[in-house]
Amino acid sequence: MFLPTTQQEMKTLGWDSLDIIIVSGDSYIDSPFMGTAAIGKVLANAGYRVGIISQPQTDSLVDIGRLGEPELFWGVTAGSIDSMVSNYTALKKKRRTDDYTPGEINNRRPDRATIVYTGLIRRFSKQVSPKEKSKPIVLGGIEASLRRVPHYDYWTNKIRRSIIFDAKADYILYGMAEKSTLEFAAALRDGNDPHEIRGLSYIAKEKREDYLEMPAYEVVAKDKLAFIEMFHTFYKNNDPIPAKGLTQKHGDRYLIQNPPALYQTGEELDAIYALDYERAQHPYYAKDGKVRALDTIGFSIPSHRGCYGECNFCAIAVHEGRTIRSRSQDSIVSEAKVITRHPKFKGYISDLGGPTANMYGYECGKKLKAGNCPAKRCVSPGICPVIKIDHRPHAEVLKKVQNLDGVKKVFVASGLRYDMILSDTEYGDDYLKQVVTHHTSGQMKIAPEHTEDHVLHTMGKPGTESLVKFRNRFQQLNKKAGKKQFLTYYMIAAHPGCDDNDMRKMKGFVSSELRISPEQVQIFTPTPSTYSSVMYWTEMDPWTLEPMFIEKDPNRKRKQKDIITQKPKKRKKRYA
Repeated sequence: MFLPTTQQEMKTLGWDSLDIIIVSGDSYIDSPFMGTAAIGKVLANAGYRVGIISQPQTDSLVDIGRLGEPELFWGVTAGSIDSMVSNYTALKKKRRTDDYTPGEINNRRPDRATIVYTGLIRRFSKQVSPKEKSKPIVLGGIEASLRRVPHYDYWTNKIRRSIIFDAKADYILYGMAEKSTLEFAAALRDGNDPHEIRGLSYIAKEKREDYLEMPAYEVVAKDKLAFIEMFHTFYKNNDPIPAKGLTQKHGDRYLIQNPPALYQTGEELDAIYALDYERAQHPYYAKDGKVRALDTIGFSIPSHRGCYGECNFCAIAVHEGRTIRSRSQDSIVSEAKVITRHPKFKGYISDLGGPTANMYGYECGKKLKAGNCPAKRCVSPGICPVIKIDHRPHAEVLKKVQNLDGVKKVFVASGLRYDMILSDTEYGDDYLKQVVTHHTSGQMKIAPEHTEDHVLHTMGKPGTESLVKFRNRFQQLNKKAGKKQFLTYYMIAAHPGCDDNDMRKMKGFVSSELRISPEQVQIFTPTPSTYSSVMYWTEMDPWTLEPMFIEKDPNRKRKQKDIITQKPKKRKKRYA
């Protein structure tokens, strides 16, 4: 069942009002891959009356007010992508398309959508209830989560304060927030104080004496060393097990960040994905055109959450976490059975994976008890022997789904860590053989990102030795299977520490060693709350404080990309 988006749909359900209204920068796609739908369904399953307003018009209050005022709170999210990343390229040019907007036209998601939507709600609330205190506005989703502390904003080239101040919102529920949202809703419903809920940020007049105090916003906005210090403290306190609460002065008020919500157990994840999802775009929005995102997520299955890869340019570690939380195989198979009954299903599961597909089904026992190691990463610069990589769980569940009636093929379209496959000397090769033979649709995605050691080091990526080894094994297995399949290599230009000479060396490496001309090359975009963005802003290595080369000129950034993507000119034939 879709959640209601209009008053007429509310009447059909027998509802004269809603408990919670969620406002989103994405079109309403009822899929477990969409945070708006997942949070909405979890709340509805707990008995709350939930409605959704997607991509409201910003030049009037008609859209934002069409469901009335909620009884408990407003939830606001910019959508599945930070709105500035969604709206602009790495060279700050306006994007023409949006995979989450009807008709794919990028004309419905405003810049800094979280702030804009909160402003719309405030104006609407004052209009309908000028003498009453408006219902709380709670920010969530990746934009609010990654901007919950002072952060480098690429589009204004400055350190912006926590988004809760700029949006004038009441709370932020950060990270993967199903658990904390349920606790928050119950607190408001029962008339209890929500301020101790894990995963919650808010504004206070006084600091919390029992929390770690970070340097004030006014200090980190001007002092790059203080900003680095602040980010280290913020990053280290993202793991729910060892994390402490954080407090930080902003002007004459304080940002308070409670410790992160405890991760869901496997059983709790299974319950979230067992809810009734339509796997379709809501008809109210579908009339304006289809969304391209459905081509990818419509018949895909998420197997787990989190990623311990900790690539420095990636926000997953801060938003989703560095500990893998896996669904049970029974849960995944059950979801696949539901998909086979969908009227539009043609037999193909587009993807069965997660942020990194081959991290499913195992974790470091030490990390599960004590949290992430404070001075050590799981797979960088090398793979920690304590983690005991095991590809059997993913191989098993792929086979189980593949053998279901109605399933012709199940693909692994999520990225794979090739260094992990090679390091699993017991099961890695059998796993790769299975994926190559049965679960690859012509191309396998891997993300080496670069080839030069010092750039890979700044990225937190493995070296090229494992890349070449993996490429050779992939080709051997394809030949044995009689298949013509290819590796898709994702590369980054203009990352901190990378100059033109590094790109020329990469061009030479991919031409001679990989024998390819890469097409999937993106220019680095400094996104909020990543270590690579810290490097970009401060022009320093955050750990050694040594100066770093940072390419900031747009034309030279483009040149870096052109160095590796340009194809050699064909020589003209000469005739005697």
